[in-house]
Parts: sequence; structure tokens; C-alpha cells
Amino acid sequence: MLSRMYADAIAWAQQHLDRVVTHAVPLVGGMTSTMLALHDESGVAAVLRLIDQQPWRTHGPDLVARESTTQQTLLRTAVPAPASLATDLDGRSTSHPAHLMTLVPGALDTSRCDDDALTAMAALLASIHAVEAIPPPREFQSWAWPAKWVVPAWARRPELWRAAFDVLAADPPPFARVFLHRDFSPRNLLWSGDTITGVVDWVETSTGPAWLDVAHCATNLAVRHDTVTGQRFASAYSRLTGVERDSYWDVMDVVGFLPPPGRRGMFDEPGQRVRLEEHLVWALT
Repeated sequence: MLSRMYADAIAWAQQHLDRVVTHAVPLVGGMTSTMLALHDESGVAAVLRLIDQQPWRTHGPDLVARESTTQQTLLRTAVPAPASLATDLDGRSTSHPAHLMTLVPGALDTSRCDDDALTAMAALLASIHAVEAIPPPREFQSWAWPAKWVVPAWARRPELWRAAFDVLAADPPPFARVFLHRDFSPRNLLWSGDTITGVVDWVETSTGPAWLDVAHCATNLAVRHDTVTGQRFASAYSRLTGVERDSYWDVMDVVGFLPPPGRRGMFDEPGQRVRLEEHLVWALT
């Protein structure tokens, strides 16, 4: 059934792989796209991203182009990222904006939160921030746009959210521009044993403040586990790099997880919402 649904896309991928795809396996974890592992008779696999989910589908050509360019840049670094093989920006051959890339080893493990794992994540993020891309990627975009500055109905402490909106109403603090993943989080990391062997999902790569990447990973860890875990990751990054925390970016990231008007939020479970609000307490300090 899967092969029939994406027959055109798989046929396009085969042309660029120069080998017969025997079966396609869906990969878990993607929010913007359908991700397929394409296997041949020898067991070699590639990954096909099809940006078929809205609102990302509308911006699919830009996302695919950005990810491909970024992966080409990362080939010259030690960052363990996939290598870009081919793109179909307008979906003419695949029905959706598509990106064919190599499969990096490892497996998703979002449960990792011990000190060694958090330190490994922080060290990897520091190496990403040290990448020199010429030309640099686009300037970062805030995901906490003013339309989201509405106290959520589930808030237990509405005053916290109003305080957060006040923070963001001010001009951002000065910052040094670095290379950002922009969606660095446990769900975009692959592990083999105790080693991170892959960083995936480079569609939002940007230039901006290092702490924005730190903040995003910390928020994801806080919602997945607890705010103390998010803080431990942030502390590990500061300890390794000497970069001091700037709460403005922590607040921006937390507010960025609120839904725009009329849409569902990313975190729908009551426990997740409680932990997000608890993390906001720390972000505001």
C-alpha cells in the first residue's frame, strides 16, 4: 500500500539512486513531512522526505532547498548529518516538494536525559554553532509572533504569560550571530549506544543567537521530562562553551510553542502544558 501511495516519488528516487528500491519503510518522528527509508536488495537505504503537511507544504520548496544546501555545507564538517542526493523542489515528479538524502545510522531515543547524554547533546550543539557557512543561512525567524500573545485557556498562572508577552514586546538584546540548527531537540537526534550518530531535520537552519538553539532544546526536554532537565542541558552548554544564558531567548522559545489563533497547539496533553508553564517560570528568571 505504501509503495502504491508514493509510487511516483519512489520512481523518481530510484532514478537518482541508480538501484532498484525493493521496499519503503515509514520513519517516525516527522511533523512536517512523510519520511520514507528506501531499501534495495543489498540492504542499503536512503531517506526520502516528502513535505506533504500544512502549513509547511506551502513553503516546501524553500525548506527543501535550505536543507539540501545545509547538508552540502555540513559535508565539510564533523557534524553527523545526512548528505543531500537530489531535490524535487516543486514536486513536479513526486507530487510534493521532495528531498532525497543518505540514511545516517542510529535510532531515535527521546528518553535520554542522564548527565552524559545531556553533555553529549550540548557538545554537539556547540560544534554546530562553530560551523562557518559561506554565505551564511537566512536570519532566524521568531516563532513567538504577536498573534500568539494570548494567554492560553489552560494556563494556571495567567500572569506568567502576560509577563512573557511584555518581555517579547521589548527589543531583543544584542547577540553574536552563529550557525543555528533552529530545531535542535531530542526528536532530531539519532543514537548508537551512548553516541549521537546523526542530526536530522535541517529545514529551518538559520543564523542567529546561540542561545535560541539552547533554549529550544531545553524547552523540549522540560516538556518531555521536567524543567530541571531542561536547565541541566542549558547549564551543560554554558559550562562547555562559556556562553551565558539570556532569558529573552528562553521566553521567546516557550511562547513559540503556543498555537496561532484558531489552531491546535503542539502540546495537547495536560501534563505537557503544566510542564511548559513550569518551564516558563524559569525562563522568566
